[in-house]
Amino acid sequence: MSSLEARDGSSPSRHELPIAALRSLYGVVRAMSEARTLADALQTVCDGVVEGVGFEIAVLNVVDEDGSFETVAVSGSEQAREALLGSRHDRDTYDTEFSVAEAWGNLRFVPHDALPPDQLTGWVPDIEVSVDPTAWHPMDALFSPLYAADGTLIGMLSVDLPRDRRRPGPLQRELLEIFSTQAGIAIENARLIEQLRRNEEQLREQEESFRLAFDGAGVGMGMLVLTDDGSAVYERVNARLASLLGRSVDELQSGVALELVHPDDLEQELAVRRRLFELVRADPDARPLERRELRIARPGGDDTWVEVTTAVVAATAHSVRALDQVEDVTERRRVEIDLRRRARQDPLTGLPNRDTIERRLVKAVDRARRTGRTGAVLFCDLDGFKAVNDTYGHSTGDLVLVAVARRIAGEVRDSDVVARLGGDEFVVVAEDVSQQDALALAERIRTAVAQPVREGTVDVGVTVSIGLARITAEAEVAALLDLADSQMYRAKALGRNAASYAEEA
Repeated sequence: MSSLEARDGSSPSRHELPIAALRSLYGVVRAMSEARTLADALQTVCDGVVEGVGFEIAVLNVVDEDGSFETVAVSGSEQAREALLGSRHDRDTYDTEFSVAEAWGNLRFVPHDALPPDQLTGWVPDIEVSVDPTAWHPMDALFSPLYAADGTLIGMLSVDLPRDRRRPGPLQRELLEIFSTQAGIAIENARLIEQLRRNEEQLREQEESFRLAFDGAGVGMGMLVLTDDGSAVYERVNARLASLLGRSVDELQSGVALELVHPDDLEQELAVRRRLFELVRADPDARPLERRELRIARPGGDDTWVEVTTAVVAATAHSVRALDQVEDVTERRRVEIDLRRRARQDPLTGLPNRDTIERRLVKAVDRARRTGRTGAVLFCDLDGFKAVNDTYGHSTGDLVLVAVARRIAGEVRDSDVVARLGGDEFVVVAEDVSQQDALALAERIRTAVAQPVREGTVDVGVTVSIGLARITAEAEVAALLDLADSQMYRAKALGRNAASYAEEA
């Protein structure tokens, strides 16, 4: 008779379990629930069988994602641990053994003589074989499936060598079943805790990675909250953004983001913020992105041009969380403006170039057609400029060109345009002038240009021949410059240092 069986040989109910056995089982279950890691919980399950259920050896196999089993914990025998720990086998192994097993409640007992020798697997303890039919045989096997709370099979507990070397009686079986039920729950809980711990670690790693990327970014970055009225408040900013905007981190995080925007760009920025909010309200899963350039009013009155990229990262019914990436583009804007200016400007004299004067002519003709008011085009070509270059050199020639440009510009109205076409050719477009006024302008220019240009101790003299063409409602833009050019050659033919006027284009 097993020492764990009732004395009368009957199968005691759970209420008749010996107090000592219940206390031992309770202690083991508590130890399982207090395990700090999944690995600790698995080993505690095995240790609990040996300490509290009356078996000398326990082996725990858990189900992997592919459905196979892996031996993850062994208690009671170092030889068994070395032979079994880390081994893997598929589910068919258990199906084969269970097909000939005796069902002891949820337990499955496989007698040593139930399987053909070629199908026996696992580690076999080195004990003597007894002739007593109730004795435990070294080839006997007892399994207890472990289930999660939802009934999913999560592992298999294998026990060996009852301490009294007899096949377990009803009481020991019941203890093992109770233990296995609690073990399955403990393993499931440990897995959940382990997964939660991994998730928390990943979250911390992600947060740290984000913090490092955010704080160390080479561009300004700010997390902000947008509301339906277009307002925005920074929740978090990096040092680069604070430096770029000329404020401290605390100032930015306590103020309203729109207060930083230049007044001339405020309406545009409000429209962008509202559009982002409306897009997300129409589609909560939308993650729109807006990129634009605007000016930031820095303390002290300086303005900074920035490129702002706003990406929505989260949304609720009343607010939208977004990430601003802000980059200083002041220098780029300055270069672009300079390039556009150079594209329209003669580099030597600073006057507008041919492209600019042609566009001005288009506008002048269009205005003449709308108003009926006439104007004039003056084509100016220096007389004897080649001799200046040949005699004094090109550097002196350049000084003469700059001086002539200033003199011509000094004789026109603010509304007139003076341009250099190239070489020693200049053009003036004067709107809303009569023929008499245009000829008077030409005479002033001729007189101003004829004054010698002082270069060191030398006076360099040039004159100018001027051809004039009338800007009327009937004029053709393409013909105006050609006509004024031809009149300029007529003035040269008349003896140079003169002006010639063409009535119609």
